[in-house]
Amino acid sequence: MRYSAAEKLEIIRLVDGSDIGVTRTLKELGIHKSTFYNWYEKYQQSGPEGLINQPASPKQVWNRIPKREREKVVEIALEKSHYSAREVAWHITDQYGYYISESSVYRILREYDLLTAPAHIVLSASDSFKDKTSRPNQMWQTDFTYFKVIGWGWYYLSTVLDDYSRYIVGWELCQGMKAEDAQRTIEKAILHAGVAKENRPKLLCDNGSSYIASEFNSFLKEEKIQVVHGRPLHPQTQGKIERYNRSLKNVVKLENYYSPEELERAVESFVEHYNYHRYHEAIDNLTPAQKYYHQAEKVLRQRQITKKRTLKKRREQHRRAAATKQLVT
Repeated sequence: MRYSAAEKLEIIRLVDGSDIGVTRTLKELGIHKSTFYNWYEKYQQSGPEGLINQPASPKQVWNRIPKREREKVVEIALEKSHYSAREVAWHITDQYGYYISESSVYRILREYDLLTAPAHIVLSASDSFKDKTSRPNQMWQTDFTYFKVIGWGWYYLSTVLDDYSRYIVGWELCQGMKAEDAQRTIEKAILHAGVAKENRPKLLCDNGSSYIASEFNSFLKEEKIQVVHGRPLHPQTQGKIERYNRSLKNVVKLENYYSPEELERAVESFVEHYNYHRYHEAIDNLTPAQKYYHQAEKVLRQRQITKKRTLKKRREQHRRAAATKQLVT
Protein backbone atom coordinates (compact mmCIF):
# COMPACT_ATOMS: atom_id res chain seq x y z
CA MET A 1 0.00 0.00 0.00
CA ARG A 2 1.30 3.46 -0.93
CA TYR A 3 0.83 6.03 1.83
CA SER A 4 0.55 9.77 1.30
CA ALA A 5 2.88 12.19 3.08
CA ALA A 6 0.07 13.14 5.48
CA GLU A 7 -0.60 9.48 6.31
CA LYS A 8 3.10 8.83 6.93
CA LEU A 9 3.30 11.84 9.23
CA GLU A 10 0.27 10.69 11.22
CA ILE A 11 1.74 7.18 11.58
CA ILE A 12 5.05 8.62 12.83
CA ARG A 13 3.22 10.71 15.39
CA LEU A 14 1.13 7.76 16.53
CA VAL A 15 4.16 5.50 16.96
CA ASP A 16 6.13 8.25 18.73
CA GLY A 17 3.47 8.50 21.42
CA SER A 18 2.48 4.85 21.72
CA ASP A 19 2.51 3.25 25.16
CA ILE A 20 2.73 -0.29 23.77
CA GLY A 21 6.11 -0.07 22.03
CA VAL A 22 7.19 0.45 18.43
CA THR A 23 7.11 -3.20 17.35
CA ARG A 24 3.60 -3.91 18.66
CA THR A 25 2.25 -0.62 17.35
CA LEU A 26 3.62 -1.21 13.85
CA LYS A 27 2.24 -4.74 13.89
CA GLU A 28 -1.22 -3.38 14.76
CA LEU A 29 -0.92 -0.86 11.92
CA GLY A 30 0.38 -3.48 9.47
CA ILE A 31 3.58 -1.60 8.64
CA HIS A 32 7.02 -3.20 8.33
CA LYS A 33 9.67 -1.83 10.71
CA SER A 34 12.17 -1.08 7.94
CA THR A 35 9.53 0.94 6.07
CA PHE A 36 8.70 2.94 9.18
CA TYR A 37 12.32 3.69 10.05
CA ASN A 38 12.96 4.80 6.46
CA TRP A 39 10.12 7.31 6.81
CA TYR A 40 11.33 8.36 10.25
CA GLU A 41 14.87 9.07 9.02
CA LYS A 42 13.56 11.22 6.16
CA TYR A 43 11.25 13.03 8.60
CA GLN A 44 14.13 13.80 10.97
CA GLN A 45 16.26 15.09 8.11
CA SER A 46 13.70 17.16 6.20
CA GLY A 47 10.54 17.40 8.30
CA PRO A 48 7.11 16.78 6.69
CA GLU A 49 8.46 17.55 3.18
CA GLY A 50 10.79 14.55 3.43
CA LEU A 51 7.75 12.26 3.43
CA ILE A 52 6.47 13.34 0.01
CA ASN A 53 6.43 10.33 -2.33
CA GLN A 54 7.47 12.03 -5.56
CA PRO A 55 10.71 14.03 -5.63
CA ALA A 56 9.92 17.55 -4.60
CA SER A 57 10.34 20.19 -7.26
CA PRO A 58 13.40 22.40 -6.91
CA LYS A 59 13.03 25.05 -4.24
CA GLN A 60 11.72 28.30 -5.62
CA VAL A 61 14.09 31.11 -4.76
CA TRP A 62 11.23 33.61 -4.79
CA ASN A 63 9.64 31.81 -1.83
CA ARG A 64 12.69 31.96 0.44
CA ILE A 65 11.70 32.95 3.99
CA PRO A 66 13.01 36.47 4.74
CA LYS A 67 15.43 36.86 7.64
CA ARG A 68 12.94 38.94 9.64
CA GLU A 69 10.31 36.18 9.38
CA ARG A 70 12.83 33.49 10.35
CA GLU A 71 13.73 35.52 13.43
CA LYS A 72 10.03 35.80 14.29
CA VAL A 73 9.71 32.00 14.15
CA VAL A 74 12.54 31.63 16.67
CA GLU A 75 11.08 34.38 18.86
CA ILE A 76 7.64 32.73 18.99
CA ALA A 77 9.14 29.28 19.62
CA LEU A 78 11.11 30.62 22.60
CA GLU A 79 8.10 32.52 23.93
CA LYS A 80 5.70 29.59 23.51
CA SER A 81 7.99 26.65 24.20
CA HIS A 82 5.03 24.26 24.50
CA TYR A 83 4.03 24.88 20.85
CA SER A 84 4.92 22.37 18.14
CA ALA A 85 6.19 23.51 14.72
CA ARG A 86 2.62 23.16 13.42
CA GLU A 87 1.21 25.37 16.17
CA VAL A 88 3.92 28.01 15.69
CA ALA A 89 3.12 28.15 11.97
CA TRP A 90 -0.61 28.71 12.45
CA HIS A 91 -0.08 31.11 15.34
CA ILE A 92 2.05 33.31 13.09
CA THR A 93 -0.46 33.10 10.24
CA ASP A 94 -3.40 34.05 12.47
CA GLN A 95 -1.74 36.59 14.75
CA TYR A 96 0.86 38.28 12.53
CA GLY A 97 -0.93 38.35 9.18
CA TYR A 98 1.50 36.47 6.94
CA TYR A 99 1.73 32.84 5.89
CA ILE A 100 4.51 30.40 6.71
CA SER A 101 4.25 26.64 6.20
CA GLU A 102 4.64 24.01 8.92
CA SER A 103 7.56 22.44 7.05
CA SER A 104 9.39 25.80 6.88
CA VAL A 105 8.91 26.33 10.61
CA TYR A 106 10.09 22.77 11.24
CA ARG A 107 13.35 23.37 9.34
CA ILE A 108 14.00 26.67 11.13
CA LEU A 109 13.35 25.19 14.58
CA ARG A 110 15.51 22.16 13.79
CA GLU A 111 18.33 24.49 12.80
CA TYR A 112 18.10 26.20 16.20
CA ASP A 113 17.44 22.93 18.12
CA LEU A 114 14.04 24.17 19.25
CA LEU A 115 11.82 21.26 18.19
CA THR A 116 9.39 20.02 20.84
CA ALA A 117 8.82 16.31 21.41
CA PRO A 118 5.42 14.96 20.26
CA ALA A 119 2.99 13.30 22.63
CA HIS A 120 0.26 11.27 20.94
CA ILE A 121 -1.97 8.29 21.65
CA VAL A 122 -2.25 5.39 19.22
CA LEU A 123 -5.84 4.96 18.06
CA SER A 124 -6.62 3.27 14.78
CA ALA A 125 -9.38 4.53 12.52
CA SER A 126 -11.67 1.71 13.62
CA ASP A 127 -11.39 2.89 17.21
CA SER A 128 -13.26 6.13 16.58
CA PHE A 129 -17.00 6.47 17.16
CA LYS A 130 -18.87 5.36 14.07
CA ASP A 131 -21.53 8.11 14.01
CA LYS A 132 -19.71 11.29 12.96
CA THR A 133 -21.12 14.55 14.24
CA SER A 134 -21.75 17.49 11.90
CA ARG A 135 -22.40 20.40 14.27
CA PRO A 136 -21.71 21.59 17.84
CA ASN A 137 -23.88 20.26 20.65
CA GLN A 138 -24.97 17.25 18.61
CA MET A 139 -23.14 14.83 20.90
CA TRP A 140 -21.04 15.28 24.03
CA GLN A 141 -18.47 12.93 25.51
CA THR A 142 -17.95 12.70 29.27
CA ASP A 143 -15.44 10.94 31.49
CA PHE A 144 -13.63 11.06 34.83
CA THR A 145 -9.88 11.20 35.42
CA TYR A 146 -7.99 11.50 38.69
CA PHE A 147 -5.24 13.53 40.40
CA LYS A 148 -3.55 13.27 43.78
CA VAL A 149 -3.47 16.30 46.06
CA ILE A 150 -0.69 16.04 48.62
CA GLY A 151 -2.14 15.79 52.11
CA TRP A 152 -5.70 15.56 50.77
CA GLY A 153 -5.79 12.35 48.74
CA TRP A 154 -7.35 11.65 45.36
CA TYR A 155 -9.60 14.07 43.49
CA TYR A 156 -11.58 13.28 40.37
CA LEU A 157 -12.08 15.56 37.38
CA SER A 158 -15.39 15.20 35.55
CA THR A 159 -15.37 16.71 32.05
CA VAL A 160 -17.86 17.21 29.21
CA LEU A 161 -16.36 17.60 25.72
CA ASP A 162 -18.24 18.52 22.55
CA ASP A 163 -17.65 15.72 20.05
CA TYR A 164 -17.73 17.92 16.92
CA SER A 165 -15.41 20.71 18.03
CA ARG A 166 -13.55 19.13 20.99
CA TYR A 167 -14.54 22.21 23.01
CA ILE A 168 -14.71 21.67 26.79
CA VAL A 169 -18.31 22.58 27.59
CA GLY A 170 -18.17 21.87 31.33
CA TRP A 171 -15.96 20.43 34.06
CA GLU A 172 -15.85 20.01 37.83
CA LEU A 173 -13.26 18.78 40.32
CA CYS A 174 -14.99 16.26 42.59
CA GLN A 175 -14.15 14.27 45.70
CA GLY A 176 -15.64 11.13 44.19
CA MET A 177 -17.00 9.61 41.01
CA LYS A 178 -20.64 9.29 41.99
CA ALA A 179 -23.69 9.70 39.80
CA GLU A 180 -24.41 13.06 41.44
CA ASP A 181 -20.92 14.29 40.48
CA ALA A 182 -21.47 13.35 36.85
CA GLN A 183 -24.91 14.96 36.96
CA ARG A 184 -23.58 18.29 38.24
CA THR A 185 -21.06 18.41 35.39
CA ILE A 186 -23.79 17.80 32.80
CA GLU A 187 -25.87 20.55 34.40
CA LYS A 188 -22.93 22.96 34.13
CA ALA A 189 -22.46 22.04 30.47
CA ILE A 190 -26.16 22.58 29.70
CA LEU A 191 -26.05 25.99 31.38
CA HIS A 192 -22.87 26.98 29.51
CA ALA A 193 -24.11 25.76 26.13
CA GLY A 194 -27.60 27.18 26.53
CA VAL A 195 -29.15 24.28 24.62
CA ALA A 196 -32.93 24.09 24.77
CA LYS A 197 -34.52 21.01 26.29
CA GLU A 198 -35.97 19.90 22.96
CA ASN A 199 -32.55 20.12 21.31
CA ARG A 200 -30.27 18.44 23.87
CA PRO A 201 -27.19 16.53 22.61
CA LYS A 202 -26.60 12.82 22.89
CA LEU A 203 -24.20 11.83 25.65
CA LEU A 204 -21.41 9.33 24.98
CA CYS A 205 -19.87 7.78 28.10
CA ASP A 206 -18.29 4.55 29.28
CA ASN A 207 -19.83 1.91 31.54
CA GLY A 208 -18.50 3.28 34.82
CA SER A 209 -20.72 2.90 37.87
CA SER A 210 -21.66 6.59 37.92
CA TYR A 211 -22.88 6.48 34.32
CA ILE A 212 -24.98 3.33 34.60
CA ALA A 213 -26.54 4.32 37.95
CA SER A 214 -30.33 4.51 37.88
CA GLU A 215 -30.40 8.04 39.34
CA PHE A 216 -28.05 9.33 36.65
CA ASN A 217 -30.09 7.79 33.86
CA SER A 218 -33.29 9.14 35.40
CA PHE A 219 -31.71 12.61 35.34
CA LEU A 220 -30.77 12.20 31.66
CA LYS A 221 -34.28 11.04 30.80
CA GLU A 222 -35.79 14.04 32.56
CA GLU A 223 -33.41 16.34 30.66
CA LYS A 224 -34.25 14.58 27.36
CA ILE A 225 -30.62 13.51 26.84
CA GLN A 226 -30.11 10.23 25.00
CA VAL A 227 -27.20 8.26 26.45
CA VAL A 228 -24.85 6.15 24.31
CA HIS A 229 -22.53 3.80 26.19
CA GLY A 230 -19.16 2.84 24.72
CA ARG A 231 -18.20 -0.77 24.24
CA PRO A 232 -17.11 -2.47 27.48
CA LEU A 233 -13.31 -2.69 27.91
CA HIS A 234 -12.90 -0.50 24.83
CA PRO A 235 -12.16 3.08 26.00
CA GLN A 236 -11.11 4.16 22.51
CA THR A 237 -14.81 4.60 21.70
CA GLN A 238 -14.53 7.79 23.76
CA GLY A 239 -11.23 8.51 22.01
CA LYS A 240 -11.56 12.30 21.91
CA ILE A 241 -12.02 12.76 25.63
CA GLU A 242 -9.41 10.09 26.33
CA ARG A 243 -6.93 12.13 24.26
CA TYR A 244 -7.97 15.31 26.05
CA ASN A 245 -7.44 13.74 29.49
CA ARG A 246 -4.02 12.52 28.39
CA SER A 247 -3.02 16.01 27.20
CA LEU A 248 -4.37 17.57 30.39
CA LYS A 249 -2.47 15.21 32.68
CA ASN A 250 0.75 15.61 30.67
CA VAL A 251 0.70 19.30 31.63
CA VAL A 252 -1.08 19.50 34.98
CA LYS A 253 0.83 16.62 36.57
CA LEU A 254 4.14 18.40 36.01
CA GLU A 255 3.47 20.20 39.31
CA ASN A 256 2.64 19.06 42.85
CA TYR A 257 -0.56 20.37 44.42
CA TYR A 258 -1.09 20.90 48.14
CA SER A 259 -4.73 21.92 48.10
CA PRO A 260 -7.75 21.24 45.88
CA GLU A 261 -7.88 24.96 45.07
CA GLU A 262 -4.36 24.85 43.58
CA LEU A 263 -5.30 21.90 41.39
CA GLU A 264 -8.55 23.59 40.35
CA ARG A 265 -6.70 26.72 39.24
CA ALA A 266 -4.27 24.61 37.20
CA VAL A 267 -7.13 22.79 35.47
CA GLU A 268 -8.93 26.08 34.79
CA SER A 269 -5.79 27.53 33.19
CA PHE A 270 -5.34 24.45 31.00
CA VAL A 271 -8.99 24.43 29.88
CA GLU A 272 -8.81 28.11 28.91
CA HIS A 273 -5.64 27.48 26.87
CA TYR A 274 -7.03 24.30 25.30
CA ASN A 275 -10.36 25.87 24.30
CA TYR A 276 -9.13 29.23 23.01
CA HIS A 277 -5.43 29.00 22.12
CA ARG A 278 -4.45 25.42 21.23
CA TYR A 279 -4.41 24.68 17.49
CA HIS A 280 -5.93 21.23 17.01
CA GLU A 281 -4.63 19.28 14.02
CA ALA A 282 -7.76 17.13 13.69
CA ILE A 283 -10.00 20.19 13.17
CA ASP A 284 -8.04 22.02 10.44
CA ASN A 285 -5.59 23.56 12.92
CA LEU A 286 -8.36 25.62 14.49
CA THR A 287 -8.96 26.06 18.20
CA PRO A 288 -11.92 24.18 19.70
CA ALA A 289 -13.61 27.53 20.45
CA GLN A 290 -13.36 28.61 16.81
CA LYS A 291 -15.01 25.36 15.75
CA TYR A 292 -17.63 25.43 18.53
CA TYR A 293 -18.67 29.06 18.00
CA HIS A 294 -18.99 28.76 14.19
CA GLN A 295 -15.88 30.84 13.38
CA ALA A 296 -14.12 28.09 11.38
CA GLU A 297 -15.20 29.19 7.89
CA LYS A 298 -14.18 32.80 8.52
CA VAL A 299 -10.77 31.84 9.95
CA LEU A 300 -9.96 29.39 7.14
CA ARG A 301 -11.02 31.92 4.49
CA GLN A 302 -8.79 34.57 6.05
CA ARG A 303 -5.87 32.12 6.12
CA GLN A 304 -6.21 31.56 2.37
CA ILE A 305 -6.23 35.32 1.79
CA THR A 306 -3.15 35.70 4.01
CA LYS A 307 -1.33 32.91 2.20
CA LYS A 308 -2.01 34.35 -1.26
CA ARG A 309 -1.00 37.85 -0.14
CA THR A 310 2.24 36.56 1.43
CA LEU A 311 3.27 34.53 -1.62
CA LYS A 312 2.46 37.44 -3.95
CA LYS A 313 4.59 39.76 -1.82
CA ARG A 314 7.53 37.33 -1.87
CA ARG A 315 7.30 37.03 -5.67
CA GLU A 316 7.33 40.81 -6.03
CA GLN A 317 10.31 41.10 -3.69
CA HIS A 318 12.16 38.48 -5.72
CA ARG A 319 11.43 40.29 -9.01
CA ARG A 320 12.66 43.61 -7.61
CA ALA A 321 15.82 41.99 -6.22
CA ALA A 322 16.50 40.25 -9.56
CA ALA A 323 15.93 43.50 -11.51
CA THR A 324 18.26 45.43 -9.20
CA LYS A 325 20.94 42.77 -9.56
CA GLN A 326 20.66 42.89 -13.36
CA LEU A 327 21.07 46.68 -13.40
CA VAL A 328 24.16 46.48 -11.20
CA THR A 329 25.79 43.86 -13.41
